[in-house]
Amino acid sequence: MAKTFTFAILHFSVAFTITYLLTGSVVIGGAIALIEPAVNTVVFYFHDKVWKQIESRQAQLIA
Repeated sequence: MAKTFTFAILHFSVAFTITYLLTGSVVIGGAIALIEPAVNTVVFYFHDKVWKQIESRQAQLIA
């Protein structure tokens, strides 16, 4: 759990820093740093579902 927590902090920090450097805005940097990981989590869920379907089809072809 500690590894996951530290990665979340790292992800937030990177997103905030890059956005802040590009925009100069603490507010926009903070918003992007909060929104981007949330959107990424949803996208990953659907990516994982599609990937499992692909693996299932490949397993059926081999069997």
